[in-house]
Amino acid sequence: MIVAVEYDLVIIGGGSAGLVVASAAAQLKAKVALVERDRLGGDCLWVGCVPSKSLIHTSRIAYEVKHAGRFGIYCQNPEIEFSKAIGHVQDVINTIQPHDSPERFASLGVEVIFGSGKFVNRHTFEVNGRSLKARAFVISTGSRPAVPAIPGLEAAGYLTNEQVFSLTERPDSLAVIGGGPIGCELGQAFHRLGSQVTIIASRDRLLPKEEPEAAAVVQQQFQSEGIHILTQSRVEKVAVVEGKKHLWAGDEKIVVDQILLAAGRQPNVESLNLETAGVEVTKSGIRVNDKLQTTNPRIYACGDVIGGYQFTHVAGYEASVVLKNALFFPLSKANYRVIPWATFTDPELARVGLTEQQAREQYGEDVYILKQDFAGVDRAQAEAATSGFAKIITRGNGEILGAHLVGVAAGELIHEIVLAMSNRLKVSALTSMIHIYPTLAEVNSKAALQLTKQKYAKNPRLQSILGQVFQFLRAF
Repeated sequence: MIVAVEYDLVIIGGGSAGLVVASAAAQLKAKVALVERDRLGGDCLWVGCVPSKSLIHTSRIAYEVKHAGRFGIYCQNPEIEFSKAIGHVQDVINTIQPHDSPERFASLGVEVIFGSGKFVNRHTFEVNGRSLKARAFVISTGSRPAVPAIPGLEAAGYLTNEQVFSLTERPDSLAVIGGGPIGCELGQAFHRLGSQVTIIASRDRLLPKEEPEAAAVVQQQFQSEGIHILTQSRVEKVAVVEGKKHLWAGDEKIVVDQILLAAGRQPNVESLNLETAGVEVTKSGIRVNDKLQTTNPRIYACGDVIGGYQFTHVAGYEASVVLKNALFFPLSKANYRVIPWATFTDPELARVGLTEQQAREQYGEDVYILKQDFAGVDRAQAEAATSGFAKIITRGNGEILGAHLVGVAAGELIHEIVLAMSNRLKVSALTSMIHIYPTLAEVNSKAALQLTKQKYAKNPRLQSILGQVFQFLRAF
């Protein structure tokens, strides 16, 4: 059946992925409608990456001022005005927001429609009483905080990332439920701004998806700062007693002013009537193929709503794949071979590729671990930032399988390894390029050099031959 269409593309959801598709499609002169139920920008702008990194920066300054005595600079009992710290967060949001504004997208030729809508059949999306038909649809509705079924939690009240950046008063005490990136980043930030923080993690360590020894560096730093950490613990019930929130986790009772939930995410799909559109949804999100088509090939999905790598930069990449497939021919495939990410704690933790365990499971004995401590990097010594290391995992032929950095600026430093992996360069590329001295980036070249050293140490025959050669040359 041929269906007359009004648009080339209808995008449902104005977060990171949806905005990339809308902007690029409109600039290619496609006719585009963008449907958003709330405000453009999505979690990243309003309650995610932008505000969290702004608050982390503020808290890091507070920490450095408090500990400046180690450099002979004494600032006794620095006063922290929490409302101004949050004011900085809101200022940053307001500065960036015009880039994601309805006015900007309208100027590009995008028709921005605010409202909640749903599919009424496989080729029609209805919003505000209008029926939108398009050659292709893109679902990019994102995700929201998952709320665990804990008795008493709803009655006691809690915060998520959707409310925490609107606080005007700092809680004196805070329980963070969840030991993943969001819980760790915000837990440390609030602790440094003066809250007494307890992090309750269900696994045996914080940041369980990361390389264990890298996550351990972060956990040790948290403990040294006085953050209370409960591992292998689950909150069994919550109650309000005399104005305080009481949480029971095993044998522990935690009494706090506020609770921050950071226990995972769930996709925003409930109101879209996807079953009617022929779109299959799993527990983790909308099911897509490697071209990011849903089970209805005219409907694509990208970003958090498909439940894969839930990062803004991945959403942007997926949007570029969807753009080509939805507007032209569905030939492009999403390639997740090299996906980096970082957790912006202090020290930062960054990762790309396989962990050591994953590498050994896949490649057996043909795995080399190249490790360089920041303590062996002169710039790190100069800045008293010697905690952590760079760990590069390779095969004997120099193929880079993964990298894990924990330490100062890890989220920046990992990018030259990402570039090498993306272009299938050997680890020797990191040693053959000249690094500026003294810079933190030397941690990568020093780590990469370990492959040559390790292979030489494992080859006594080569050592013997070289010894004989130099002995012969000395005779002349």
